[in-house]
Amino acid sequence: MASSFINWLVNPRRNWLAAQHYKVLCNRLKKYGLRYDDLYDPLYDMDIKEALARLPREVVDARNQRLKRAMDLSMKHEYLPEDLQALQTPFRRYLKEMLALVKKENAEREALGALPLYQRSIP
Repeated sequence: MASSFINWLVNPRRNWLAAQHYKVLCNRLKKYGLRYDDLYDPLYDMDIKEALARLPREVVDARNQRLKRAMDLSMKHEYLPEDLQALQTPFRRYLKEMLALVKKENAEREALGALPLYQRSIP
């Protein structure tokens, strides 16, 4: 019962408030030319750091360029031009599958009783 309510609550196709949140988040990411996966911080979670290390170099370079551009625009108090905002795809995921694989490997490692590859700590 509780899990079905939570699924309904966060599903933008079924809940009007979730759809509005999705739309606002999409617009804010488009203003700076970011993707949702760019918001993950590799210094906060070692799984994200490992997933980024496993991605192809071109994907990581594109992520770094988007982050640099967003910081530059933020410092200048500007947004991307409207024509470039229309080309942005903020919810095209590139990290989700690799992150799921890393988490699955860590869970398997823990189930087998092996020592963790790294200690999780927030810097």
